[in-house]
Amino acid sequence: MHAIRITEHGGPEVMAWTELPDPVPAPGEALVRLGAAGVNFMDVGARKVGGPGWAAPTVLGAEGMGYVTALGEGVEGLAVGDRVAWYYHPGSYAELLAVPADRLVKVPDEVPDETAAAVMMQGLTANHFTTETYAVGPGDTAVVHAAAGGVGLMLTQMIKARGGRVIGLVSRPEKAAVAEEAGADHVLVSSGAGFEDRVRELTDGEGAHVVYDGGGTSTFRSSQLALRLHGVHAYYGPFMGVPSLSVTDLPSSILLSYPTVQDHVPTREALVARSEEVFAMVRAGQVSPRIGGRYALSDAARAHSDLESRRTTGKLLLIP
Repeated sequence: MHAIRITEHGGPEVMAWTELPDPVPAPGEALVRLGAAGVNFMDVGARKVGGPGWAAPTVLGAEGMGYVTALGEGVEGLAVGDRVAWYYHPGSYAELLAVPADRLVKVPDEVPDETAAAVMMQGLTANHFTTETYAVGPGDTAVVHAAAGGVGLMLTQMIKARGGRVIGLVSRPEKAAVAEEAGADHVLVSSGAGFEDRVRELTDGEGAHVVYDGGGTSTFRSSQLALRLHGVHAYYGPFMGVPSLSVTDLPSSILLSYPTVQDHVPTREALVARSEEVFAMVRAGQVSPRIGGRYALSDAARAHSDLESRRTTGKLLLIP
């Protein structure tokens, strides 16, 4: 089989289409033939700087869907031929994967392959943000950074499904229509700081209930200043930089959160339940991922380049 492997960290040029031995499922694992892998900014960070679990050499990728082709000893609840999806398994940019069975969820018949690949990481993330991080309710105002990106579009749709109001931020004017199509009530063009005054204008001077901020250090302070008293700043952009601050710098008695999806699905039972919530929203038409680009798995380096350039909208997929 082939996979996208790196032997050192760096730019997209370190990504190599490499022939590797076919994996053999160990006890408790399933062998999965890849149907589609999702591309995430986390993958870019793993390629550039590594991090826990991403020391080079390594195969990149963490998310995808595929088809069970063999089962290791002791696996129950899965069968050869099942369509399955996962939100986190290092090494997902590969034609074949041996995945711990407890990380796999079955894909409902009504959910197409590409949709399943596109909603796992970002769908579970958006579900986390709109429930446990800040439980969006009718009339709540949320600011969504990168509102035309994969997470941003998913967030916007889930916020609207829960009765909230969305102020979307996009980096380029041509992305505004994409955010509006997903349901954003207002779209501001901003690639950095300085949007807080406009947010306050749109909220009659009060500020937003929650800001979902994946913009990095450049947007960190403005996100906080855009919040109302006791608002929630959900910061999820560690690969874009981690700001330093004193707790006394926090304005308006706001709450600062660094939500990670692993805390949303800490058990097998939670993973199944939360995935079913996301798939139910897909089946109900409340969530429909926008596929912003399809690339051959062997062309993953171009997908990374396009994602980093911010030329893309929606979710990028790699197809073997």
